[in-house]
Amino acid sequence: MAHVEVGGRQVYYELHGASAASAVPPLVLLNGIGGSCRGWKALQVPELSKTRQVLIFDHRGVGESEDPGGSFSTQDLALDAAALLATLEIERADVLGVFMGGMAAQELALRSPDRVRRLCLVGCYAKPDAKRRMLLEDWAAVASAGVGMESMLRKRLLWTLCEETLEQTDLIETMLDFFLKEDMPVPRDLFVRQCEACLRHDTAGRLENITAPTLVLCGRQDQLTPPKFHRELADAIPGSRLVVIDFGAHLVMAESAVRFNQVVAQFLDE
Repeated sequence: MAHVEVGGRQVYYELHGASAASAVPPLVLLNGIGGSCRGWKALQVPELSKTRQVLIFDHRGVGESEDPGGSFSTQDLALDAAALLATLEIERADVLGVFMGGMAAQELALRSPDRVRRLCLVGCYAKPDAKRRMLLEDWAAVASAGVGMESMLRKRLLWTLCEETLEQTDLIETMLDFFLKEDMPVPRDLFVRQCEACLRHDTAGRLENITAPTLVLCGRQDQLTPPKFHRELADAIPGSRLVVIDFGAHLVMAESAVRFNQVVAQFLDE
């Protein structure tokens, strides 16, 4: 748990697991919109840090990371990640990103290929379609209108969990409690800017330039970013591999955590 100055502002990060002297490159986990890096700590960090260092950090304006203000793009988030790696003297890393984090990971692999050894893209797209644009615009409008945080979170859970998980009301209440109290939801204006960054994301014509071995991973029941988007990513990125986990939606890393961690670890260890 630490802060470091990157580009003149403070960034919150955590390093877990094996010594920095390990021969295995660190794994960087890039989270999506509306939450902090603490979302990785319950299910991914304990397992994936057994054999390698795992770096998690908060995007600009999230949690304890300073907000430079103004709009930003997924390219800016990629530059943030590259600058953090440079500051921490991590020359090369494996990178896994979910949704907005997966979009930033695409840009990082394109803009700083020497820093990315292996790439994992989860629950993301190369470019939003009409439905995703309408949804993100709606989420941004709801946040701007001042709707209660719990109502906003419930709307997001409807799009990110499979129906079987939603039937577990005790689990849903526990998740809401975690997001509201522990995961420090981002300020409304920042959430709006995150939605806008996802709306503008477009790597569709550049994915063929990604050189890192790439795993594209999703849950079969993902409604927010259905498997069709992942097939498009896998088709466009040379030599990439697509894995669709049968049980799980957008939050497949929680709904099928054991399988998710196994697939990721096996890919990274090849």
